[in-house]
Amino acid sequence: MQRTFMFRSLGTLLVLSVVIPLNAALLHQLGDVSTTLSPNGTLSAPVTGKASYTGGNLSGGKCMLSTYQLPAGILGTALSAAVWDSSYHCGECVNVTNSKGKSVTVMVVDICTPCEPTRLNLFQDAFAQLADLSKGIIDVTYTYIPCGISGTPLRLRNKAGTSAWWFSMQVLGADVPVQSLEVSTDGGLAWQPTARQEYNFFENPRGFGADTVDVRVTGETGKSVVVHGVSMEPNLEVTASGNV
Repeated sequence: MQRTFMFRSLGTLLVLSVVIPLNAALLHQLGDVSTTLSPNGTLSAPVTGKASYTGGNLSGGKCMLSTYQLPAGILGTALSAAVWDSSYHCGECVNVTNSKGKSVTVMVVDICTPCEPTRLNLFQDAFAQLADLSKGIIDVTYTYIPCGISGTPLRLRNKAGTSAWWFSMQVLGADVPVQSLEVSTDGGLAWQPTARQEYNFFENPRGFGADTVDVRVTGETGKSVVVHGVSMEPNLEVTASGNV
């Protein structure tokens, strides 16, 4: 979170920008129930926008969640391409509220290319909890929230073709958006970055030259989980010891 402080001295205006880490305890202390963590991790008001609906495509969506099942009580949504941000929001949860105060929690699993920046294209079952399908599109407010699954360990999934010489890995079931995925080949002495792709995998086209690696996943709140000895076997899924 970036806060700007202004001081006036001898007729000169001094502006200081200070970055303040945010966590749940700080948010509680602030006591402003109308604010929440926005997609980039800053404190902001809920978004005012629209919601439409689609048939829903979890396994075939842009987030490529073909081996993932939505948690109980969470439905799906597609997010506007205008705020896709190279799949940063894949797996992020959103609380959506209609004009009558009825809410539903959804997870970003796909992209909506024609959607305006503030329109969510909800799965049909999610939209039906907010309005009759005949409405087609409705006014909503929505906030980005933790998914409430921090007690369930996240999973790592290797893409087909993964090897010591080509690295491609997906994070499944993170409680908050993943900020970074790093790899170590020396027991954690040094960590090497990967690049997030539009289709929700973290990659290094040259690989890391090792058949097993340690992986560090860091969420947008700064919390990290390390998984040791991950094989570079194609299509392998590994369960971590915790969540971010």
